[in-house]
Amino acid sequence: MANETAKSLPAKPAIVEPEYPVTAMGVGALVAGWLIPGLGHIIQKRWIRGLLIFVSVLTMFFFGLGMEGKIYTFNTGDLLEILGFLGNIGAGALYFLARVQEWGQGNIHRALADYGTKFIIVAGLLNVISAIDAYHIGIGKKK
Repeated sequence: MANETAKSLPAKPAIVEPEYPVTAMGVGALVAGWLIPGLGHIIQKRWIRGLLIFVSVLTMFFFGLGMEGKIYTFNTGDLLEILGFLGNIGAGALYFLARVQEWGQGNIHRALADYGTKFIIVAGLLNVISAIDAYHIGIGKKK
């Protein structure tokens, strides 16, 4: 009797997550968006979002430099410097430009410089998030 009731109940459909293939547009948008803030969105014709990201990241980065924030270099000795470096390198070409021009030496005598350092790191992290967003748009996961 128990088997008859179990057989008469409809089976629940399995939830299947759609797969999103890695595409050239997705990878290109990721790399372009990392190197130049907002470019990953611009090459996908999302002009306003790309422009807003570009202005936001550049403004935060250069405000941080204006406050004499520090640009971290690769250093395996201190965990906080490693994390700072990862946040800085997220800014892409801005990081390399700052390193070549020797900007961002930091000024430990000014409290404002600490805030500037945070601005620079957050600009890099925002750029990474926007590059990942451009990737998701490029593979079709996000509209």
